[in-house]
Amino acid sequence: MGAALVDSLEHPARLLVARRSAPPQFAGMWEFPGGKVEAGESCEDALLRELEEELGVTARLGAEITGPGPQGWPLNERAAMRVWLAEVAVGEAQPLQDHDDLRWLPLSPGDHLEALPWIPADRPILAALRAATASPAIP
Repeated sequence: MGAALVDSLEHPARLLVARRSAPPQFAGMWEFPGGKVEAGESCEDALLRELEEELGVTARLGAEITGPGPQGWPLNERAAMRVWLAEVAVGEAQPLQDHDDLRWLPLSPGDHLEALPWIPADRPILAALRAATASPAIP
């Protein structure tokens, strides 16, 4: 599960991006924070737990950014990821686990986000997020 953590669910202008510190093949690349679902958890509960563990924040989830497959966005041949819009409800995001840097970047047109070395599987999600946030209302 992943979060497109924005500054406001109602009027998103900035996106929080996280730079991976591990594993080696992804270290230094940027991604949407999140993680895996544990036994007995819903996808949404897992994402909220991961945001608290990785970033130290309590978040509020918004709409899901629907992926092209039944399980969301393909990561590889065996795995996929679902992604939700989210905003921080309590706390200030810090790189506590799995990341060594966090940045709030504008969602507006420009190369701020595109210029980052993203984990390849996250690039299509970024494009869908920008398309969704460019429309006047997010469901």
